[in-house]
Amino acid sequence: MSDDNERLELHQFPYSHYNEKVRWALDFKNVPHRRISYLPGPHMTAIRKLAGTSATPVLRVGGVVVAGSAEIIDVLEGQYPEPPLYPADPVQRRAALDLQAYFDEEVAPAVRRALFAELLAEPAYLCRLFASEKPLLTRLAYRAMQPAIRPVMRHMMQIDSEHLGTARHTIRAALDRVATQAGPGGYLIGDSFSIADLAAAALLAPACGPSHPDMELPRPRPARIEAWLAEWADHPGTLWVRSIYAKHRPHRVLPLRVAAD
Repeated sequence: MSDDNERLELHQFPYSHYNEKVRWALDFKNVPHRRISYLPGPHMTAIRKLAGTSATPVLRVGGVVVAGSAEIIDVLEGQYPEPPLYPADPVQRRAALDLQAYFDEEVAPAVRRALFAELLAEPAYLCRLFASEKPLLTRLAYRAMQPAIRPVMRHMMQIDSEHLGTARHTIRAALDRVATQAGPGGYLIGDSFSIADLAAAALLAPACGPSHPDMELPRPRPARIEAWLAEWADHPGTLWVRSIYAKHRPHRVLPLRVAAD
């Protein structure tokens, strides 16, 4: 696998929870890779050309391109089986994958919708999150594009009063679930860390503020972003997310980061 390792590229958004799932899996398995970061909105042409989809994450291993966090992790689990993310027991494995699907399909869109409702009201901070690795002229251009980009993002994410109420209900229900489902050892399925814990913690991370440089929202933060984090801060599910990060998220940031053209 050494040749593949050298050519392995993760095409991503910084601070994105779907992308964080893959970053976590790669770091957990200690897989060398390069991260190529894009700007939300302008990314679509390049990602569609690469993978036939407008969504990240996308992983390229040599000439093979895989899109979607669950699909990428499935490939990684097959090619880099140690340490495992899938439980060995078939029943537990199915339960863990089902839990990943629940967080992928129901919880993650709710977290994104509710968070972006706050971020889109803070265009300077939004640009800081996603354009920090870009050259100055690119950052300035992206900031200038915000009035045109924001309505498109609101429409795509269904950011309106009706959907936002449902989103916050979904987030709280997910935090309730991890708090009550975690067993004596703190894990959602069985007695060891698995894809279920990784998916739940990564996809809830934007609401929980774990202390990890890949997901901790940079300071200083606007008041409305501090209020967003404070909304969930005392929930037992938030404490669970932070504990899983502390125990199982490798604390390293790869130096191999490049900005997409």
